[in-house]
Amino acid sequence: MDLSAMPKAFRGQHGWYSATLQSVSGNVEANTNIFNNISSSKLLYTYSHVLNGFSASLTPAELEALKSSPGYISSIRDLPVKPHTTHSSQFLGLNPKSGAWPVSKFGKDIIIGVVDTGVWPESESYNDGGMTEIPSRWKGECESGTQFNSSLCNKKLIGARFFNKGLLAKNPTITIAMNSPRDANGHGTHTSSTAAGSYVERASYFGYAIGTALGTAPLARVAMYKALWNEGSFTSDIIAAIDQAIIDGVDVLSMSLGLDGVDLYEDPVAIATFAAIEKNIFVSTSAGNQGPFIGTLHNGIPWVMTVAAGTMDRELGATLTLGNGNTVTGLSLYPGNSSLIDFPIVFMDECLNLAELKKVGEKIVVCQDKNDSLSNQVDNIQNASVSGGVFISDFDGLEFFLQSSFPAVFMNSKTGDILKDYMKIENNATATIQFQKTELGTKPAPSVASYSSRGPSISCPFVLKPDVMAPGDSILASWPSNLPVSQTNSKLIYSNFNLQSGTSMACPMAAGIAALLRGAHPEWSPAAIRSAIMTTSDSTDNTNSDIKDIGDDNKPATPIAMGAGHINPDKALDPGLIYDATTEDYVSLLCALNLTMKRIQTITRSYSVNCSTSALDLNYPSFIAFFNANESKSAQEFQRTVTNVGEGVSTYTASVTPLKGFNVSVDPDKLTFKGKYAKQSYKLRIEGPNQMDEETVVAFCYLSWIETGGKHVVKSPIVVTSLGTEAPS
Repeated sequence: MDLSAMPKAFRGQHGWYSATLQSVSGNVEANTNIFNNISSSKLLYTYSHVLNGFSASLTPAELEALKSSPGYISSIRDLPVKPHTTHSSQFLGLNPKSGAWPVSKFGKDIIIGVVDTGVWPESESYNDGGMTEIPSRWKGECESGTQFNSSLCNKKLIGARFFNKGLLAKNPTITIAMNSPRDANGHGTHTSSTAAGSYVERASYFGYAIGTALGTAPLARVAMYKALWNEGSFTSDIIAAIDQAIIDGVDVLSMSLGLDGVDLYEDPVAIATFAAIEKNIFVSTSAGNQGPFIGTLHNGIPWVMTVAAGTMDRELGATLTLGNGNTVTGLSLYPGNSSLIDFPIVFMDECLNLAELKKVGEKIVVCQDKNDSLSNQVDNIQNASVSGGVFISDFDGLEFFLQSSFPAVFMNSKTGDILKDYMKIENNATATIQFQKTELGTKPAPSVASYSSRGPSISCPFVLKPDVMAPGDSILASWPSNLPVSQTNSKLIYSNFNLQSGTSMACPMAAGIAALLRGAHPEWSPAAIRSAIMTTSDSTDNTNSDIKDIGDDNKPATPIAMGAGHINPDKALDPGLIYDATTEDYVSLLCALNLTMKRIQTITRSYSVNCSTSALDLNYPSFIAFFNANESKSAQEFQRTVTNVGEGVSTYTASVTPLKGFNVSVDPDKLTFKGKYAKQSYKLRIEGPNQMDEETVVAFCYLSWIETGGKHVVKSPIVVTSLGTEAPS
């Protein structure tokens, strides 16, 4: 509707729309004998942000009458909506009608602070249409700077600050290109919109993953703290950013960053987030992208959530239609408008002879990766100026090659054999390549991404890390419109959305889910939220088999790769039991790590630390035990306390899956709770040889507390490993 046509007699749009509909219904009733009353017109919604208008249930005659009403502009038939993709929320099981989304009101008024590279405020993902006023408890600001002013913030993007004094002190003569909260990298825009982006219809990456884009907590608020810069990043700026976020009043912190091999007392994330936990702020961090190697994990901090990355049931790629009519599919994110129709296709083995490749001309070249030569093959095909490339490879890191600057398709050797067999029997082999293909429901999914860093944590190995796995592979989210996402024919190309992979993408997924739980259970501590997410996560995929690890030859994933399992927000809403922890518990753990008092005080900021009680055994929803030749013990014992967050009296019975070579016992094996918030304790004991089998580095099983009646199953991973336990000190 045209607001300028609204008569001054009306105080607001709602009254005007109601009167218009009454008039329409009355006119129709007066002019026809079909309608007996005016109830056929029913005002459903009044819109004042997403559009100036309303939705209503109208008969065809009423709609025609409405078109003649003053102020009418246009109307659209209300059709059934089927979300397509950016499919991460659908894959997580989030449903607008039931579960975590509606119960938490979609994360309404929960404030997610993101420490990252900045934000692109013009993105539609920060559209605040329909959002309520900013919570009065918010104390943050929107700072002005290069190409950024405070008016760019709104009810969605409620804060934007930048921190670079440490960077400038380290490099006094440096010129910072974008000295403001504006994102000059893309990472911060992508992560923040992943956590809490607003609804954006028809989002895609050049036709790939097309659908409605939205964050995990779509009605949460975003506050950006830019502390990562293209010119460099320093711990002093990161600490300042987290400090300010605490002052401003964020509820959740998302930090897709980390440092290599840093002690807890030197880790800016560990130091600053300890204060955040004291202020009841939940913290989500990324595990790092140095997998599949063991012990490469970042952010193994006991008081934060550490998130690994997994795949989704979605494949983005291309279809090859062969000259004989058969089709094969492969992976691709080539963004160009390629028209490779009935092109000659030739097999050039490993494609390592650039001189020979340059003689091929306008043909599609097929390459076979035999000796981890994929990177060289891709470079050669790009430099040979052929029409396109098909790469047959079983390399588990293909996602980092998919955004090619030339028409390229990647397929595994099983699919590649079909293609090669065709070329062997056809002298004049041809193929047509069609890009921009999106397939949903692929199996198995999820799997642990090969690049996701693995535990145990170097800084604190006695707490099992990572905690959980979340979608991190080929995640579609907002991107600065002035930053190229790829290039074709040496020409840079741009997009408002980009597909990115990494634990950086998984971290804000978990942050968004934590925001939903904070909205549904404001009384829960950060440890309670983490526990709920961990103990309800899934350890099986969409084929009901164990989740596989791409980086370990698709063997069943161990908890040092995926933590407790794949995050499941609807289950986390009602976990039954939680493992809670206080700052005193974390201090007790720090004392047991043999840190000096000054180093403990660096983290806790308290000068009255009491280490009379110290214990490596934190009340955590997971267990890790070390058995190696350097120790004579053949048994390890853990004590845990669980709190009932379900309603009424309940009884839980322990169940432990087999652990080869070890005996795991639980005492008592039955827990009865007299009501909500009642607590019970138990001991878990692992007995076995002091030295594990030489071929077994990591063994694992699961402890499940099963409620009588089966309503709740509270599941914890148990890891036994022969890896060293030397923690930095």
